[in-house]
Amino acid sequence: MGGAAVALSPLTFSYGLWALWALSWAAAAAWSRRTGARPAPFAQLAYLVPTIAGALLIAEGANQLAGRAPDWGAGALWRPPQAVSWALTAICVAGFAFTWWARLTLGDLWSSSVQRKHDHTIVQSGPYGLVRHPIYTGLIVSLVALALQIGESASLLGAAVLGFGFWMKARLEERFLAAELGQSVYAEYRRRTPMLVPFWPKGET
Repeated sequence: MGGAAVALSPLTFSYGLWALWALSWAAAAAWSRRTGARPAPFAQLAYLVPTIAGALLIAEGANQLAGRAPDWGAGALWRPPQAVSWALTAICVAGFAFTWWARLTLGDLWSSSVQRKHDHTIVQSGPYGLVRHPIYTGLIVSLVALALQIGESASLLGAAVLGFGFWMKARLEERFLAAELGQSVYAEYRRRTPMLVPFWPKGET
C-alpha cells in the first residue's frame, strides 16, 4: 500500500515527466541542420558551469529529501500540501509543453549548444513571438516547479543557478548570432520581444 502511494505521489510523477522529457528531447536531437559555426569552447564554459552546478544542486536536494544525502545547511524549507504539489506537477507539464511548442516551431534550426546552422534564420513565430528563448523559459518554469515540490534549500538554489545559466546562454547566443548574421537581424526582434519572460516591458536585455 505504501509503495503504491509513493509511486502515485505528485513528486514521483514529476520525476517521471522529467525523465520522459529528457528521453524525447534526446531522440529529437537528430532532427537538426548541419552546423555552420560555433563560438570558441571557452566562451561556452560561461554558461555550462552554472548549468551543471544547478543541476547537481537540484539532484542534491532530491537526495536530501529521500534521505540519501546528509543535510548540509538550511535543509527543508517547506513541504507542499498534496494539492499544491499536484498543481506544481501541472506547471511542470505546462513548461514542457512550451519547450516542445518551441522545438517544433524551430525545427532543424535547433541545437543543444550555441551554434549557427547553415542558412540560419531568426525564427520569430509561435512561442518565439512571446519570448526570444522559449525553450529556456519552459525549462526554467518546470525547474522552479520541481524545486518547490522538493522543498529543499539545495533544490531551490539549484533552480536559481540553472536559471542564471540559461540566461547566460541566451546572452551568448544572441551576441554570437548577431555577429554571424548581422546586428540588424536581432535589433528589431529584441526591441519587440522580451528575452525570457512573456509580456515583460520591451527593451529587456
